Amino acid sequence: MQRLLIFASGNGSTAQAILDYLHPNPQIEVIAIACPNPNAFVLQRAIKSNVSTIIFSRDEFLNDTSFKNKILDYNLDLIVLAGFMWLVPQWLIDLFPNRMLNIHPALLPKFGGKGMYGDKVHQAVLASKDSISGTTIHLVNERYDEGRILCSFSCAVPPERSLESLRHSVQALEKYWYPRVIEWYALQASTAD
Repeated sequence: MQRLLIFASGNGSTAQAILDYLHPNPQIEVIAIACPNPNAFVLQRAIKSNVSTIIFSRDEFLNDTSFKNKILDYNLDLIVLAGFMWLVPQWLIDLFPNRMLNIHPALLPKFGGKGMYGDKVHQAVLASKDSISGTTIHLVNERYDEGRILCSFSCAVPPERSLESLRHSVQALEKYWYPRVIEWYALQASTAD
């Protein structure tokens, strides 16, 4: 059994897609959703899905040993970021080397880095006049969006494409592919142990 923790901080639609897809898999279990915002809707999604929640502050995330111990108590195999915007601290990267995944709403290495998230990314893609965009799933390291790329999935960006239309296309790719890549990666990791 591969045990997953999801870090999320907002609405949680990507986290919900992961929960829905992985729920019937007897080899993978989402153990908890960790969130820095006690009012985030993702916490309601967790409760509805019978998944534990962890609420934490920025200071706890960066410095607190008790938060580290909470994470360790879950005996996790993999951490997944789903709409989580904070830079991951080195202690967490060291605990889960090559065991932390993130998704980005563009084709990295373009349109990545600090401050490049959500509609800011889509606006940059449209301004660049690139003919394709998409989503990239990558491992997490100590820099925003610079971890090893596992895979990417693309969609067309015709000249008349609107921000809303591009967002919708990229989110559809994310919600379809991210759960499947997480499953594949988790099961690959289990056979490597």
